[in-house]
Amino acid sequence: MMGGALWTHLAKELRIEWRSLDAIVSMLFFSGLVVVLFSIAFDPRGAFSQQIAGGVLCVATMFASVSALNQAWAREIRHQVLDAQRMAPSPGAELYLAKAIANFLFVSIVQVLLAPFFFVFYNLHIAGQAWLLAAVLPLGTWALVANGVFFAALSIRSRNRELLLSLILFPIFIPALLAMVQATTGILTGESEPTLWIKMLAGYDIIFTTASLLLFDVVFHAE
Repeated sequence: MMGGALWTHLAKELRIEWRSLDAIVSMLFFSGLVVVLFSIAFDPRGAFSQQIAGGVLCVATMFASVSALNQAWAREIRHQVLDAQRMAPSPGAELYLAKAIANFLFVSIVQVLLAPFFFVFYNLHIAGQAWLLAAVLPLGTWALVANGVFFAALSIRSRNRELLLSLILFPIFIPALLAMVQATTGILTGESEPTLWIKMLAGYDIIFTTASLLLFDVVFHAE
């Protein structure tokens, strides 16, 4: 059962980001750049744009999120904040969950801000059930941040933690990325049923979130 420490950690994360907007601005810039470059590299018209748009959105979100996930723990290193949190009586799982929720909110804000530009650049219209995107994008985003926060904590002691996080996270995230791309493409084109992929995403989230919660204390308190 999660206690008050979860909300304390979450409020701190949101307050810090509100004051600096570091994570949101960097993610928005990077993901926007990816969307624009892909629209220039490929002709964003007709059926082809419907086929590639889901993949572009998911990959842009994945790469843009890495910078925010690294910042999530880099902030804690300063002024020995991480050491103080290790000595706190609250379970480390609450800190993990607070950071995962905060980063989920940051990535979701970026997706919402990016959506109008995405539809304009790729001339998109949704041929399938548009409301299913409200399930696919949050499930895929949670899969990314839940794993990202855990592996960012695992690699925090490395001098090359940005590179190490990418090397660990991306292979683990591939099944969720595949499901997210296939479901999003199916919704945009209306040519396939995305339900199976959505169920796969939900199962992936449950398994990896549970594993991260159970193992986080071991990683967090490791010397």
